[in-house]
Amino acid sequence: MTHASAMRMGVALMAGGMFLFALNDTLGKWLVASHSVGQVLLIRSLTALIVLMPFLWLLGPRRLLAVERPGLQALRVAFAAAEVWCFYFAVRGLPLADVMTYWLAAPIYVAALAPLLLGERVGWMTWTAILLGFAGVLLALAPSGTVSLSGTTAAVIGSACFAGMMLTGRSLRGTPDTALVFWQLIGAGGLGALTAPWGWTWSTGFDWALLGLLGVVAMGAHLCVTRALKLGDAARMAPLQYTLLPWAMLLGWIAFGDVPRLPMLLAALIIVAAGLMLALQRSRE
Repeated sequence: MTHASAMRMGVALMAGGMFLFALNDTLGKWLVASHSVGQVLLIRSLTALIVLMPFLWLLGPRRLLAVERPGLQALRVAFAAAEVWCFYFAVRGLPLADVMTYWLAAPIYVAALAPLLLGERVGWMTWTAILLGFAGVLLALAPSGTVSLSGTTAAVIGSACFAGMMLTGRSLRGTPDTALVFWQLIGAGGLGALTAPWGWTWSTGFDWALLGLLGVVAMGAHLCVTRALKLGDAARMAPLQYTLLPWAMLLGWIAFGDVPRLPMLLAALIIVAAGLMLALQRSRE
């Protein structure tokens, strides 16, 4: 495969992965309306692990278990489990696009903390993007009578955990992607198992099918994005993550009749602009 064809394939996989993530989030919001967050998280993780089995077999138990820096791996797993639990809790009370806006702010947090935690040098353009992104987050937090306070709190905590997962992941570049995803699913499944007994609902056949589909779609999204980042330059792939927002708006409107508030739309535009500035700066480094 030539470099140009690899880039085209990477773009296609990244765009497809973002659509699958948006579909996964829509299914999750639908399911947590009638099932506990723990139950959805547990079954999603178990189904995704089944899909991952062939890749685990190819990787082998030695590379799966003998991971680098176990303490940092455990911290990343904790961040990942808390992040996905908070996401599903947040979408119970907030529109899908609103929650997605908070999550898209995670690269802003990463850029702000990277100089302190990773010793990375940050220029004026990056600091400008960071300040712009934080302004967007503050606008998104503007009070509104229609917003769930618990959902907003969960969304802010979850996006911070997502940033923590990204930061720890930067220090674990030597760990195979399959191993990272495996332990991430183990952590999420474990948290789901601990919280599932509170509010467990015996599902219909259709709901069981949707719960299983949730794990398959999530695993497909992870695999698409992982492969895309191997085929194409990360700085060029990063802007495609913002296609999540229009998909979230469209699917949220179709499935739930959600119409984004004007302050949230403005906040989303500011956060996306800040994220694109960060991606542009990284592409120049």
